[in-house]
Amino acid sequence: MLTANLTFAASAGFCQSTPMSAPAPTFEAADAHVSAPVRYPFFERIAAGDRYLLNDATMLDLIATAYGVDTVNVQGGPAWLERNRFDVDAKVPPHTSKDDQKLMLQALLAQRFQLVASTASKPMPAYALSVAKSGSKLKPTADDAGPAGCDFKPQTPAPDAPRYIVFSCHNTKMADFVDGIHQWAGPDLPNPVVDATGLKGGFDFDIKWTQGPDRTKQGADAITIFDAVEKQLGLKLDLLTAPRPVIVVDSVNDKPTPNLPGLNKLLPPVPPRTLEVATVKPSQPGGRPFWRIDPDQINLQGISLRDLIVVAWDLSPGDKQVPVGAPKWLESEKFDILAKISNESGIKNPPLVPFEHIRELLRELLTERFQMKTHMEELPVEGYQLVAVNPKLKKADPSERTVCKEGPGPDGKDPRIASPILNRLVYCRNITMPELADELQRIANGYIFTTVLDKTGLEGAYDFTLNFSSIQSVSADSGSGAASEPNGALSLFDAIQKQLGLKLEKQKRPLQVLVLDHIEEKPTEN
Repeated sequence: MLTANLTFAASAGFCQSTPMSAPAPTFEAADAHVSAPVRYPFFERIAAGDRYLLNDATMLDLIATAYGVDTVNVQGGPAWLERNRFDVDAKVPPHTSKDDQKLMLQALLAQRFQLVASTASKPMPAYALSVAKSGSKLKPTADDAGPAGCDFKPQTPAPDAPRYIVFSCHNTKMADFVDGIHQWAGPDLPNPVVDATGLKGGFDFDIKWTQGPDRTKQGADAITIFDAVEKQLGLKLDLLTAPRPVIVVDSVNDKPTPNLPGLNKLLPPVPPRTLEVATVKPSQPGGRPFWRIDPDQINLQGISLRDLIVVAWDLSPGDKQVPVGAPKWLESEKFDILAKISNESGIKNPPLVPFEHIRELLRELLTERFQMKTHMEELPVEGYQLVAVNPKLKKADPSERTVCKEGPGPDGKDPRIASPILNRLVYCRNITMPELADELQRIANGYIFTTVLDKTGLEGAYDFTLNFSSIQSVSADSGSGAASEPNGALSLFDAIQKQLGLKLEKQKRPLQVLVLDHIEEKPTEN
């Protein structure tokens, strides 16, 4: 019975139907282009009014969105499917349904990227959410309970207190909850979650758990997502395999066809969002940092001025070399910012502002309120080059897709379970050494802050797994090549040399960096 529920739940969200005589809907106008490079790209989908935006989307993201499946249900395709990124800005008729948006995106992918894909059913892993033996602890929602949904509840515990992810759900159906929990729990639930509870109607409940990286620190106070679901909700998550619908990519191009002439008239720029009112004030001592970006406001508390600059100018958070010319107090002085975002479009419920535009708004605000003067300059800064010592790499199947992701490889082995101090596990498939060098600053946040140069001389692509400790677990100079820490921690540098037979060598080379010419310690008056 459980397998049947799994199959039905997965298929129900996939199937779409339109009358045979009705033409497939298409976007009224659409701009599709390769994304501009950013340090830490992430996929954003924003839809409101007559606009439909997809930013920093891999082709895998685009196909999964167009067909309404999880990314793991998209199979085949060229090696770059999970690596190259694209932006789509499209115009749709107001009140276009989500199903029609998917059909429009399918048409765009076929027309502009020459996507050829087919549907199939294959055995796939998924977490089945079912009722535990002890019985459900969910409270049915009263009939007059109002809108449905789950809200993230930001926590600001004392410095030594446990930290949890907390969601409060109201009038929430299990079909919606399984979609949400897969997104919220991130790497802790790498496979899709499907509803096998058989529970009908909406429910009110709260759920809290410890995010993966925090479990090592919290020890006995940590709560896994699996324990949270069972002990707090009376449900359980089981990893099972069942037939599920998949999209098989037969072929697709890595560059879209050119935009139509005169597109700007058909698709005028989205009205820019500005900050209407902004208060900037010093933070109260002892508070925990807090970030929240809503469609109508930016709320930041207890953030150092340096961290604000890092976000606004897309710098590496742990790189103490930038901005060049920063005064010592830049990191110690913390501020609260509450800013109202304009809504000139007149949309009743405006969408979230794309994060790149949030950066622009922050740059403008910080420049004005702290009287900042900056410029970009090429200066010698510390970086790394990757060299081969005694390579221990497995040649890849060139037909596989290129990817580096957090979590175990195809064998499912996770050494983090036996050794929690080695809390970083990265699996890379069909990746060349230049691609690995480019990925390292994203893979190893806190260790590496600039693009690594490939000096290995190794040709072809490789598969490997890399297991190491986060920078917070390594107390010694992480670039010194020292032995493992007494607590069993293993730095990225040691892991690369021991596990891959490669080495990261420190060097200085000229790079474009942000130079801070002037900044006031106190903001102008609100």
